[in-house]
Order: sequence, then C-alpha cells, then structure tokens
Amino acid sequence: MCRILLLVLAVCLAPAVRAGIVDAPAANLEISLMTYGPGDIYWERFGHDALEVRDTVSGESIAFNYGVFDFDQKGFLLNFARGIMAYRMDAESTQSDIDFYASEGRYVRRQRLALDDAQKERLRRFLLWNIRPENAGYHYDYYVDNCTTRVRDALDDALGGVLSTAWINQPGGMTFREQTARLMSNQPLLMLGMDLGLGPYADQPMTAWKESFLPMTLEDQLRSISVDGRPLVAEDTLLVPAKLTPPPDRAPDLRWPLLAAGLLFAVPLALPALTRRGGARGVFVAAGTLYALFAGLAGLLMLALWTLTLHRSAWGNFNLLAFSPLAFAILPGIWRIRRAGRPISRATSRVTAISFAACAIALLLHLWPDFPQRNLPWLLFALPCWAALTWTFCRRHD
Repeated sequence: MCRILLLVLAVCLAPAVRAGIVDAPAANLEISLMTYGPGDIYWERFGHDALEVRDTVSGESIAFNYGVFDFDQKGFLLNFARGIMAYRMDAESTQSDIDFYASEGRYVRRQRLALDDAQKERLRRFLLWNIRPENAGYHYDYYVDNCTTRVRDALDDALGGVLSTAWINQPGGMTFREQTARLMSNQPLLMLGMDLGLGPYADQPMTAWKESFLPMTLEDQLRSISVDGRPLVAEDTLLVPAKLTPPPDRAPDLRWPLLAAGLLFAVPLALPALTRRGGARGVFVAAGTLYALFAGLAGLLMLALWTLTLHRSAWGNFNLLAFSPLAFAILPGIWRIRRAGRPISRATSRVTAISFAACAIALLLHLWPDFPQRNLPWLLFALPCWAALTWTFCRRHD
C-alpha cells in the first residue's frame, strides 16, 4: 500500500526542520493532506498519503507519512508472512515526494485544511513527537492500522474527534473485499488469490470511518466535513494529474466468470464416467491432478493463515469447505484411472463425496441472509468440479 521509503531516518530529520516548521508560530503554518494515487505495482495499488506541514515564511515544507518498511530488516519475509509487519513513520521534503510520484505517473493532490492555530499546534506537536525514533514504529495492518488510518487518526485528534463523530455511524460504500478486488483488478491472478484467501472479516458491514483506510476515500470524505461552520478543506489542488489508468469504480463481479471456469473444468473431470476411451482417461488424470493439487494447496494455505499467522482478515475462511487438504487424498484414485479396468477404492469415493457435500452445504449457507462471508464465486467454481469427480469415482469404485 505504501511505497518503500529509505531516504531520511527520523533521527536525522530534526536538524533539517528546526529552521522552519519546528519553531515557526502556528499562525505561519499550513497543514495539508497530500494524496498520491494508485500505482502499477501491486503494493502501490492502494495509493498513499501524508500530512504536509508548511512554514509560509521560510517556505519549508515537510511531508510526514507512515509508509516505511525495510526489506533488509532481519526476518522481514518470515515476519511478513506471519502478519508481523513492522512499519515506521518518516518525513521528507514535500517536493521530493511530488517528484517521485509524478515520475511514476501517479496523481498528486494537496488539500489545504482550515485549521485554527490551536489545532495546527496540536498536530505539529504530535507529528514531531511521533517522528522520534522511539515512537516512530508500529505494527501495520492492511485494513485497520495503516499509513492512511494513522494520518486520519492524527487529524481526528487535532480536530477534537470531528472526523470520527461524523463517520463512525455513517454507512460505508464497499466492504474490504470489494475495495481490495476493485483496486487489484489490473492484476487478475493476484486479485483472485487475495479474494480466495480473505475470510469473513473482509465482508463485515462498513462505516465511513472504517472505509477511510484508503487514501483516495479519505481524500474524498474530507470534502464533506465542516468545522465551526466552515469547510475543512480550504483549498483543493491537483498538483500532478494521473498518467495511469485509474481503478474501476466498482469491484468486478466474479460469480459468472468463476462459474463458467468451474463448468469448463468439470467437463474433463466427468469424461471417464461418460466414455471409456483411453484419451479421455489421460485428459481426466491431467485435469484431476491439477484440480486436486490446487484445492489441497489452497486449503493448506488458508489453514496456515488462520492458525499460524496474525492475518485476521484470513481467519475462519469458509472457502475451506470447498478447498481443503483432503483433496490430496484423492490423488491416488485419480492416477488409478490411467489404466482401464482399475477400480477406485471406496475411501477415495467417500472423500470425494464428503468434499462435494461440504461445498454444497457452503453454498446453501448463502441462503442465510446474515451469512458472514461473500464467497459465492468460489463455491460456484468448486461445486461443478466436485460433482464431476464424485460422479466419476462413484461409477468406478470397488
């Protein structure tokens, strides 16, 4: 979500800012929200933002952001996989940020905020406290504690809770799942993988407060806020227009594409039950092996995310009813069909039937209006495949 910033360590920042934003009277300060649009790389698709503090007398302008992480950090990849993501606050000149994002084709917008002197002073003190090395680190969470929620919370505190009061009971527009799919839709395979791995947490009812985890949403929502009868956004300026294709306004509907894929994949899985030709058996073995490996590996990954990591957005995933490690148990039965006349064990048939029944139960659960997970597309993909495998094995067992 946030670009890698390895440029200015917090410990080196103070000498650079003391001549301006640190000591300037609050009346000389301008506070702005800087929003940087989505990029092309997957970690840039959610956009980024920062709080700019500008001294109008000296002209010094520093952008404070919460998007620093270090690939070279000891155990970074293992901790990332476990959901332990160590991020830091950082700061650098606003112009260097603008130049960087402009070079990537991402839009840059400045929203100058109509804060009074007391609010500016409160925000400045907090940012300067937060940038200290002992205070700059935090544990990142994609949806509830990221580089945008930290900016939002700092603004809300300076405004005395105006933002949370306005948004906490206001319904949101999309769920975490829908926002994720919408923003990742330019990389379909990654989007599908993320959608498969997200559990009920990603489908919870949203408020405007929760949905402001996105930079572009926070940017838009601030335009509706007034403080003491005046608009909070005093000036809204697009500094750099986007050169990249923007994300769609809505998440793609995955139901029909995945149903079509499931039906197409089910055809070769049903061939041994339809014909005894040798070529059909070979096609079945290839398709069956591919599907069983996919279902088993997906199930193992979802179980690992649930039981071994802190990625709570992946916990309790009902897709485990459609894709589970049990799929590995049917591989020997699939391979036995390579030769004509070789029967399939009842154990293989039973495992397949159980998997089909579990998938059907998961589909029926969607009749419950309050069912917590919107995973229908994946059930529509899996159900035809399990049905075809069950039919094939039931006709070939001992």
